[in-house]
Amino acid sequence: MSGLPRSGSTLLAAILRQNPRLHANVASPVAGLFLAMLREMSAGESAIFIDDAQREAVLRGLFSSYYHAVDPRKTVVDSNRLWCAKLPAILRLFPGAKVICCVRDVPWIIDSIERLVRENRYLASRIFDYDPSGTVFSRADAMTAQGGLIGFAWHALKQAYYSEEADRMLVVRYESLTADPARVMAEIYAFAGLPDHVHDFENVACDLREFDARLAMPGLHDVRGKVTRRERTSVLPPDLFRRFAADSFWNDPSLNDRQVRVI
Repeated sequence: MSGLPRSGSTLLAAILRQNPRLHANVASPVAGLFLAMLREMSAGESAIFIDDAQREAVLRGLFSSYYHAVDPRKTVVDSNRLWCAKLPAILRLFPGAKVICCVRDVPWIIDSIERLVRENRYLASRIFDYDPSGTVFSRADAMTAQGGLIGFAWHALKQAYYSEEADRMLVVRYESLTADPARVMAEIYAFAGLPDHVHDFENVACDLREFDARLAMPGLHDVRGKVTRRERTSVLPPDLFRRFAADSFWNDPSLNDRQVRVI
């Protein structure tokens, strides 16, 4: 599972965990370990002694080692925004792999994080390097920069969306998941080639308070129990909202050159 932040991946993982045939969580450390191994096997002092077959075996072994305690009959859903940028490697390691990409209109992602900043008014978050001096404009700039919280994920998603691996993607809109979760889950199971499962959308549980506390952003991964769509007015200044309104490229069928499935 990959895609954009604040776009339903925590909610979707919590729903998937209701299925005893699946193993799902949020923000897996596997991607970070994956990058560290790639770096060491490419630039380390002993890299000259490692060939591609060995790199492939080591990286595949990383997944096996990390999930060694998971029932092998279960399907693993590993979540990280990096995976959209690494589809060629992932599909070489696991030819049957597929990626569910959670998305949300970019202005509403910024709005969602800005709301949390205002709710946690006495905390300076790790998301912004613990800098308490910013404004809504500087925070939006930081998040949407190429290496920012939103910017990196957006570029990785777009790379995958127009890549040769795009047929392995399913793009799931946050708005669709919250408005009609039963339909979305049925489409996810069909896309993944897995048996359907009856979920309880009235009682979806997720407790990541400790994780959020470490980011100094309480509420970042809250799941409210009942899956429902909530309408609200944006807290962003109108000009800032409009600035990012055209960035949700998945909403325009004319830009979907690879015919990626978007729900």
